[in-house]
Amino acid sequence: MRETRAVFAILFTLAGIFAAEAAAVAPAPYPNRPIRFIVPYPPGAGTDFTAREIGQRLAEALGQQVVVDNRPGAGATLGHGLAAKAAPDGYTILLATTGGMVSGPALGVKISYDPLKDFAPIGIAVYVPYSLVVNGSIPANNVREFIDYAKTMPGKLNFATPGTGTPNHLGGVLLMRLTGIDMLHVPYKGGGPLLTDLLAGQMHVTFASLPQVLPHARTSRLKVLGVGHSTRLRAAPEIPTIAETVPGFSNPAWWGVVAPAGTPKAIVERLNVVLNKIMETPEVIQRFQVNGLETGTSTPQGFGDIIRADLQTWSKLIKDANISVDSAQ
Repeated sequence: MRETRAVFAILFTLAGIFAAEAAAVAPAPYPNRPIRFIVPYPPGAGTDFTAREIGQRLAEALGQQVVVDNRPGAGATLGHGLAAKAAPDGYTILLATTGGMVSGPALGVKISYDPLKDFAPIGIAVYVPYSLVVNGSIPANNVREFIDYAKTMPGKLNFATPGTGTPNHLGGVLLMRLTGIDMLHVPYKGGGPLLTDLLAGQMHVTFASLPQVLPHARTSRLKVLGVGHSTRLRAAPEIPTIAETVPGFSNPAWWGVVAPAGTPKAIVERLNVVLNKIMETPEVIQRFQVNGLETGTSTPQGFGDIIRADLQTWSKLIKDANISVDSAQ
């Protein structure tokens, strides 16, 4: 009997030791330290505003600091590459953009990552609607009138963009292919000089975000003819979509949140739930509307489907239109 008791005593002691060791090595609940939020553009840009709005509310919901890390360069591909190579532990996330995930790779830009294999999509955050904008002297007040006018001026309308292969440029290429109009593409190195020349009448047409052009549209120096979004914008419902006149037209641009591939599914799903709640908050919706952005929500798989579909669409358009990396230099 004494031996039996001794054995039980030893077993209880060992069980206590094993339990203590298991508790010591058990992972702490996520998150237990600050999260790095990479933004592939410099401070002050719309992406920076978006990341800080989301980051602040993520921190409040998760109880940990979210540190915005601006990593601009190489057309947004530098920041995307850094995120792709980060540890897949939930402590590095990225504000992924159409430029870094879709248009850059579709154009054949040399990148260090695979947009479909190297990331775990978390969710869409905002859509960046581009609008068809013309100089105030153009005799057109809607998309149909512009198309009819452009057909009488083949090759004579200057179509300005902030660069070859940008969503602005691809939107114009798609419009030309769907309508048969012909415009002369004039790429700029940024939107500032472009807007100056558009206002001066040296450029005739562009695709631009609403906050950039609405102040000038109110003075009739520019005309906003239609938006490339799939639906009318909540911030400007009076502006029709281009697709209402040109079926099949869609110029999607978005910013969403992704993590490195291999990030645990439970972490991805938790971040998705929190992100969706943030983007459905009325105050958040209003703040983004003021900045010309439309909030959105999705499942992780849904966001992955968006990336995959857009990459396929723009890759085909770039190939069909014979747009190359060399032409973007």
